[in-house]
Amino acid sequence: MIAVVIGGGTMGAGVAHLLLAGGHDVVLVEAGADRAAAARRAVEASLAKAADRGKLAVPPAELLTRLTVAERLDTGVGRGAALVVEAVPEDLGLKRQVLGDAARACPDAVLASNTSSLSISALAEGLPGERVLGMHFFNPVPVQQLVELVHHPGVAADVVARVRGWAEELGKTVIEVRDAPGFATSRLGVAVGMEAIRMLEEGVASAEDVDTGMRLGYGWPMGPLRLTDLVGLDVRLAIAEHLAAELGPRFEPPSLLREKVAAGQLGRKTGQGFFTW
Repeated sequence: MIAVVIGGGTMGAGVAHLLLAGGHDVVLVEAGADRAAAARRAVEASLAKAADRGKLAVPPAELLTRLTVAERLDTGVGRGAALVVEAVPEDLGLKRQVLGDAARACPDAVLASNTSSLSISALAEGLPGERVLGMHFFNPVPVQQLVELVHHPGVAADVVARVRGWAEELGKTVIEVRDAPGFATSRLGVAVGMEAIRMLEEGVASAEDVDTGMRLGYGWPMGPLRLTDLVGLDVRLAIAEHLAAELGPRFEPPSLLREKVAAGQLGRKTGQGFFTW
């Protein structure tokens, strides 16, 4: 299969790694020469790390022969693609533009959005909606087992079945969710994360103790505050604001989260969030 991944950040590079390791040819699209080069380096580093852990069946150099990095998506780049995964920032207008370009450049491809909270129905407006769905991966993509498939009323059943099959062939466990604000995972994860931030804000417990309580008391592999640092405080804030607008004040972001984002303390990617990295 030829797959196109649009967006070469953390998630896009991870999806590209996963598809390459699964035996597929991948076109990774990232605008601008510098950003495209950085996207390639991110995939190379991810594959090298997996190889060091003994998680690859073939050497990274062999996998990289099937990776093409492009600065723009057009009919030449997208020719023959069966799957497009967009992994650009959580902006409805940007994602709709990217998916529209993909629909024209890859006329036979399934169009999958890696959004963690935006409406798939809204993303599919004006597009061939029968081949649009949500394909929500989790960070780090090569390691995390779950893929959340999100379907809207207009998607074709065979498209959902096809994407489910691809995900399972890549070693993922799939859950299916109807299009609703926050889907299943983001809605629950953000609810716990916002309450953990409120507890920290109110002085109920330290960040370390809140997280330790959830790890040892409830079996979470990672506490909600460290997870927020990993996802990015800015990303969590945007999702919480979206859910608050859609579902009401129970998802209203705490002041502490807004203050940290305003101060540039975005978590692991900046070196400081609720923890120091």
